[in-house]
Amino acid sequence: MIDHRRLGRELGLFVSDPLAGAGLPLWLPAGAAARHAVEEYVRDLERRAGYRHVVTPPLGKRELFELSGHLGYFADDMFPPMRLSADDEFVLRPALCPHHALVYRARGRSWRDLPLRIAELGDMYRAERSGVLGGLARVRAISLNDAHNFCALERVGEEVAEILRLIREAHAALGVRPAGFRLSLRGPGERYVGDDARWARAEDLLRAALDGVEYAEGPGEAAFYGPKIDVQIVDAAGRESTISTVQLDFDKPERFDLSYTDSGGARRRPVMVHRSLVGSMERLFAYLVEVHQGAFPPWYAPVQLVVLPIDDGQDAAAGRLAADALAAGLRVEVERAGSLGARIRDAARARVPYVAVIGPREAADGRVSLRLRGGRTLDPMPAAEALGLVGRAVAARSADLLPAG
Repeated sequence: MIDHRRLGRELGLFVSDPLAGAGLPLWLPAGAAARHAVEEYVRDLERRAGYRHVVTPPLGKRELFELSGHLGYFADDMFPPMRLSADDEFVLRPALCPHHALVYRARGRSWRDLPLRIAELGDMYRAERSGVLGGLARVRAISLNDAHNFCALERVGEEVAEILRLIREAHAALGVRPAGFRLSLRGPGERYVGDDARWARAEDLLRAALDGVEYAEGPGEAAFYGPKIDVQIVDAAGRESTISTVQLDFDKPERFDLSYTDSGGARRRPVMVHRSLVGSMERLFAYLVEVHQGAFPPWYAPVQLVVLPIDDGQDAAAGRLAADALAAGLRVEVERAGSLGARIRDAARARVPYVAVIGPREAADGRVSLRLRGGRTLDPMPAAEALGLVGRAVAARSADLLPAG
């Protein structure tokens, strides 16, 4: 069976160490390179969609999480408070929304500011029990692609529809294959905040946004503050989990007394829309490693090009090609040790998309023999043409190793 933990070890993506602690994986250079490429893509996608990025601390005073409701409704999943003095306690945050509420209220807002889309790839922490931890799929330190969109009630429907469009765009680029949509609703019990009328309005808005989309309802799966749309995936073992989410929240704006001035000068309360396009980097990569079997699309492959000189006589040509590749923004390595066949096999095991072989004839006339992941070898071509081919594939963010044009 395909398992991201095994592939993660074999490909040098991440490692767990008892001294770091369970559920706290260490991202190795290869894994970090792939992750950074995805992070840069998501930030750029959000920026072009009108999001404003912020940076907020991964902990806050106890009072912040009392006000947000997390300590009252979510304490079992949080790490214990850290007491610095009798009146100074800090908590590792289990979510980013309290800090983003503080960002919103940092100054007065008017209807002209809305929708205000505040985004962050930020750290948060969950006190998961050791028995449920595993690889990247279930961790205690979470790097979440998160955002909170503040908008007028009458704009909620179009805001949610635009978020769903962005989710589909991100999934297509990454190779995510959603297994289905779920409308997560309240269930029986006392763990929810807000009155029935608000919940009914929020659920109706999400149902309207899902018009034309096949989905299942999940009673009891809502957040404590509101209903949500969850985009589900299934891993190689058949386990289902949520990768992307859109959540409506009438509660936090009231708790934090958030407001804006409407066009008539009246004070109104915004709706807070929680959303994540691709979820946490940890769960996302647990899925991507398995769905691609480690053979990531070229744009976020840890190493995009390996240069192989046949012998020492081509060292200079290999060095020039690698320098040009770096200057073009590609992730490139030169491998010299061992036989050519062994080095080609090593590159194949590492799932490198492109291998450039340089022999005496290629070095003499400035050409390379480009080998694609999977074994296909192209006719020798000028080095600049080979780099252009790789660069176009990376820029297209396609899984196709031979881009059109």
